[in-house]
Amino acid sequence: MSYRFANCSLDPERHTFLREGKPVHVEPQVFELILALVKQSGLLVTKEELIDTVWRGLNVSDATISARINAARKAVGDNGREQAIIKTVHGRGFQLIAEVSSLEGAGLAKPTEFEVSSQSIRFAASVDGAQIAYAQSGTGPPLIRVGHWLSHLELDWQSSVWRPLIDALGQDHTLYRYDQRGTGLSTRVLESPDLDVFVADLKAVADANDLDRFPVFAASQAVPVAIRFAQKHPDRVSGLVLYGGFAVGRALRPAAPDDIDETTLLSLIRAGWGRADSPFVQAFASLSLPDATPQQMESFVKMQMETVSPENAARLRQIVDRFHVRDSLPKVKAPTLVIHANADAMQPIEQGRVLASEIPNARYVALESRNHIPLPQEPSWSQMVEETQRFLESLG
Repeated sequence: MSYRFANCSLDPERHTFLREGKPVHVEPQVFELILALVKQSGLLVTKEELIDTVWRGLNVSDATISARINAARKAVGDNGREQAIIKTVHGRGFQLIAEVSSLEGAGLAKPTEFEVSSQSIRFAASVDGAQIAYAQSGTGPPLIRVGHWLSHLELDWQSSVWRPLIDALGQDHTLYRYDQRGTGLSTRVLESPDLDVFVADLKAVADANDLDRFPVFAASQAVPVAIRFAQKHPDRVSGLVLYGGFAVGRALRPAAPDDIDETTLLSLIRAGWGRADSPFVQAFASLSLPDATPQQMESFVKMQMETVSPENAARLRQIVDRFHVRDSLPKVKAPTLVIHANADAMQPIEQGRVLASEIPNARYVALESRNHIPLPQEPSWSQMVEETQRFLESLG
């Protein structure tokens, strides 16, 4: 379902907001606030209802609500004096008073144009000739997001799980991100690659774009790749943001009491990959994004089948679970920010502490979250984005 009102268009599935046909960047909470008002289409939305919808029932101040309302007004081209679109009903709540029309399942033509003009997909040849698909978006100094287990450049661009992160990283940077080999639009063939092959894929993307020195954002199993790259090419990495990562892969560290053994996990992957009702999807979701909305879960399951085959998913899981870069940590010279969810069940927080304590002068931030994949509706989302943007700004 997509919506139009005044001169604005809002598409929740693609997480896009346009005014006069042009994309407008809004923070995730502001997007949710506008959506909550749009869905009520002229009806009063109380502060309590906004808190339940946007802040998931958390205790937030009137000043916080007011700041988000002001940001929403700025996004739609309104202001607190005229209130031509968003009206304040003092002591009660807010109304979106512009007429709203909805498009059931049709999507919006303008966001498609936005996607074409804002994301450019190309291919880089890696060391063994493998073709690595990468995308460029945003404006500003370069930033590379390292490829990880589940990505698809085209689907990520429309995903309610990944698009908010892409927008946040590309707000002040030219963002380069790529599909890990074996997945997405990249070469699907996996011929026993080791960690250094994945490092070569990162280098291939940087070389293809003539990037001499740049910061890196890496999440989950992309973290060991980024660390090894920073060790091998210290002159090229200006900074590292490491989210939810590890130094020692799951298969090489002592098993936690509730860990699924590898044989069982691989069997579940092969049997249930991409099936919403399979035991694997339920188990994987509980580990990766337990607080996902139904829409986010649907997007996540769809991505599974179109991103990687069941056999490649299992093979990649075997490979990345054997990454080991602990000996590289003291050799990292780049400024580093380590961010980790404190209740992450996929990669335990102890691994985040290892990274932060053994990389020289690394800064450590723990998030109040249980989601391995960051979700924009979480209170911790804003903290993650703000910490990342502040760190990148500090690099100059």
